[in-house]
Formats: sequence, structure tokens, C-alpha cells
Amino acid sequence: MSIVVQGVTKLYGEQKALDNVSFEIRTGEIVGFLGPNGAGKSTMMKIITGFIPATSGTVMVNGLDVENGSSEVKKKIGYLPENNPLYPEMYVREYLGFVASLYKSEVPPGKQIGKIIEMTGLAPEQKKKIGSLSKGYRQRVGLAQALIHNPQVLILDEPTTGLDPNQIVEIMNLIREAGRQKTVMLSTHIMQEVEAICDRVIIIDKGVIVADEEKSMIYSRIRRAKQVIQVEFDRMVEEAIINEIAAISLARNIRGTTWEIEAEGEEDIRPAIFSFAVSHNLTVLSLQKKENNLEEIFRLLTNG
Repeated sequence: MSIVVQGVTKLYGEQKALDNVSFEIRTGEIVGFLGPNGAGKSTMMKIITGFIPATSGTVMVNGLDVENGSSEVKKKIGYLPENNPLYPEMYVREYLGFVASLYKSEVPPGKQIGKIIEMTGLAPEQKKKIGSLSKGYRQRVGLAQALIHNPQVLILDEPTTGLDPNQIVEIMNLIREAGRQKTVMLSTHIMQEVEAICDRVIIIDKGVIVADEEKSMIYSRIRRAKQVIQVEFDRMVEEAIINEIAAISLARNIRGTTWEIEAEGEEDIRPAIFSFAVSHNLTVLSLQKKENNLEEIFRLLTNG
């Protein structure tokens, strides 16, 4: 395992930021780490990278105890914090050279810097000061510094915060490419990012893990719990009449003659909707079973 977290608790005074958190991330996985603001995501990432200690519990990265072997562990981790601290007065290439020197890599710094600059698309901006770069290019510099020592593990905390849609796509592509041979833990609020590149999802809420599953399995679990049907009839129907459909838990009028119907459990309610239509002399013009996306799953599991 690349990352093994066992029984980690973190207290700030009397406030419990993390409560007996345990999970494992295998080599080569890209794992999405999700949770609302204040859930404990950044705290967990800072503990994994050795920036702050846990109150109790252990964290192992590639077999090394983070607390007892901090300097060796940091050589194996590339870390992009949420606020992406950079030196705005330094030039891009100068800054990456400075970071590379801190790790004392066996790879010649010049060769590695050139490789990372090309990989992250910084070549056109490499001779500029970091402070003059756009937000998107500053995020690229942050990702470049996380990759400069060719780490085995990448910890990325909200890497696309503040970026426009095109910049998000570019950064996600970079992470996907960089993660082909690495273990990646990615914190984000953007569900589309997780759906696009992650193999697995860990959801944390109020310092407690509420879900840890392969992406496909978490979809299946929610699909079994709730189904949503959108149906359009040929004429208007009163809500009181719609609620006669067996097993429905909620009916919402979307527009005119179109309704969104929710039901709990696994049993398909579409036959019941057709039977309802026949009994009330209605014609079903369209009927679609909506798939739950990760955003809906996130809201359900964190009571959002």
C-alpha cells in the first residue's frame, strides 16, 4: 500500500477535526477525497504529508511512518496545498530550481526542471516572474513543484480552486497524465473532476469517513437506495393525483405536464407509472430514469 491511515484522530483544543479515521490507498490509484467545508480534508492531507502531527493514530507512506521518518517521507510525496504558496518575486525556472535543490534529487536538476516545465505546459512562461502569471499558470507552477522530485505519491488539495472551466480541464489532464505511474489523493468540491479521473471515492463528513468505495460501487449503492423518474404526460395532472402512484416518496412538477418522481428501494416503479397513466386516461409522452451523479451522492451521504 502507498498510504495507510489507521485510527487517526486530530484535536484542536476541544474540537475534534478527525475522529478515528482509517483508509488505505493502493499504488497507482487516483482517489477523490470529498467533503463539505470543515469536514477535515485539509487536516488529513497535512497529517499525511507530515506538516502537522495527529493527536493519535498512525500514517504510513510507502512503508514509512510519517511521524518518525518525516524527512524521508517528504521525499516520496509531492504536495500541492490548497492555497498554493509561491514566491511571487521569483522567476518560474528559478523557483523550480530552488525547490529541486531542497530535495537533493539524484537526477540532474536542469534536466528534471526542463522535463517538468514541458509536462506542465510552462515553457512559454518559464522566464516570467510568478507574480505576473495568471491563476491558471500559478496552479501549473504549484503542480510542477509537487512533481519536481519525481515523487511516488501526489497529495493535491483543491488543485483547481479559482480556475475557469478551460483551466480546470487543462489541470485535470495534467493530473491524469502525472498519475499514470503514481498514487494520487485529490481533494475537490467539483464532482465532475472526480467523475472524470478518479478510480475511487472517499467521502468525509464532520471528521468521519462516511463512504469509501470504488466509484462504480458507490453509484450502485445509491442507485439501490433511491430512483428518480422524469415523466411527461399529455395533459396537466394535480399533485394529489400524482401521489396516488404506489411507492413514490416525492413528486415535483418540473414544468407544465412534466414531473420528477422519486421512490425508495430497488423495485422499478416505471410499471406503476404506466398503470397510473392508464387508470387516469393519461398518455405517457416520455419517461426517463435519471442516473444519480456524484453530486447527488455527496449530498445524500453528508446530509447536504
